[in-house]
Amino acid sequence: MPQPLQIDLVEHGVELIRRASTVLPPDIKAALEKARDAEAVGSASQQALSTILENVAMAKADSSPVCQDTGTLIFYIDHPFGYSTAQMREQLDTATVKATEKSYLRPNAVHSVTGKNSGNNLGGGSPQYHFHEWDKDEIRIRLLLKGGGSENVCTQYSLPDNRIKAGRTLEGVRKAVLDAVFTAQGQGCSPGVIGVCIGGDRGASYAAAKEQLFRHLDDTNPDPALAELEHQLLAQLNGLGIGPMGFGGKTTVLGVKITTLHRLPACFFVSVGYMCWAARRAFMTIANGEVRYDA
Repeated sequence: MPQPLQIDLVEHGVELIRRASTVLPPDIKAALEKARDAEAVGSASQQALSTILENVAMAKADSSPVCQDTGTLIFYIDHPFGYSTAQMREQLDTATVKATEKSYLRPNAVHSVTGKNSGNNLGGGSPQYHFHEWDKDEIRIRLLLKGGGSENVCTQYSLPDNRIKAGRTLEGVRKAVLDAVFTAQGQGCSPGVIGVCIGGDRGASYAAAKEQLFRHLDDTNPDPALAELEHQLLAQLNGLGIGPMGFGGKTTVLGVKITTLHRLPACFFVSVGYMCWAARRAFMTIANGEVRYDA
């Protein structure tokens, strides 16, 4: 028999969603402030960032969504052996409905054939759940709210790609990521955060790229080669001059985070998960019957 949950997830799930939707993570906010101060005084790019930061402050004060597109809910849940994932899903579904009723979420789940909006953010694949068993005696729930504007400019490359002269090397990966951000031009609501996965199959590669968006901007990749590539790409992407909202300027991206998956010999995918400036993530840890929130 599955173990009962240590705590009812419904109301805590609502609070997790509220925090993700209305409070920008401190590292993202600090990076936006740094970017604002680096832009030319009075420029369109500085004004755009100033407006974004005013919006961030108002959203936190009023517990209102940071962005009108509250996005797709993507839950990554790590749990000890024996817990019922069906029960966790049911309770977080209920939390999603309640959060929608409280206007922390906009009704975003639309049937792809009929065009009917479910009105409560539930539907096929909504929310998305990724369950993973681990050896810790606690439950960790990570939530990402992924907006549609940034989702539209996510992309995937199959290397080699003669169009951009990218081979199956880290240099080829660098060219692919540069091409992805250059092609987006700011349509993903830049400055963005770029999650990248090298390898895997098409589906797993995209999922792993998005999971990179949970990483803090100031962390260091444990793989030295990937850490160097992240650093190189951050400088080169900001050198493109696309800038906030495509107005030009010094800050096109706030961070680049890269991971890898093993791949089939015949395949070499590079998946680029583009996240807008509203990089909304929130964490909840449940241990010994107590709940701790973080971002």
